[in-house]
Amino acid sequence: MNELIVLSLCIRALHRQQWRTVRGSSLKFKDSHLLTLDLNSVHNLLHLSEGNTVITVTKIRQRYPNHPDRFESWWEALCRESVTGRCYWELEWTGDGRLGVDIAVTYKSIKRKGDGPESAAGRNDQSWSLFCSPFCCSFWHNNIETKLPAVSSRRIGVYVDHSAGVLSFYSVSDTMSLIHRVQTTFTQPLYAVFGFDSNSSVKLCCLTN
Repeated sequence: MNELIVLSLCIRALHRQQWRTVRGSSLKFKDSHLLTLDLNSVHNLLHLSEGNTVITVTKIRQRYPNHPDRFESWWEALCRESVTGRCYWELEWTGDGRLGVDIAVTYKSIKRKGDGPESAAGRNDQSWSLFCSPFCCSFWHNNIETKLPAVSSRRIGVYVDHSAGVLSFYSVSDTMSLIHRVQTTFTQPLYAVFGFDSNSSVKLCCLTN
């Protein structure tokens, strides 16, 4: 079986206010726009299907055209739209053992070539990543790991307030619980990016009004 990883993107724009409850308090998020995959960034061992809404790691090298934005070594894919205001999205992930997924945001200037930390989500000063696996969870930035308690929920919410320099990751079930919050200064627009181990998957979820 060639399919090792499945990423299903089903985000859509919200034109009304989206409410979530965080430990008994209501938070209101305004989604800014629809997120779609940047096809020029997708690694050549990632297969796209279902109208480019599903991405799968395959043993068969895909015949994507050469492009300087394509990730060469890490199994990663970038989203096309920039995040410059307030934006919120949710996803569901799966993983085996200590293998998992990187749920990240990055500057578009992240390196695409080579297998060093400069092109891996969260392992450089260009990106911020929450790594989730069944047995561990950690936050990565500039190749520095902050270990966090394992997350039982497989649904994660990501909230960015670019101008305020806020990046938050939430565990989502009937309510939301904060996993980790970053307060920094973003100097460039951000882009959602995903990185994978084998036998892991991510599904970005449609949010309804």
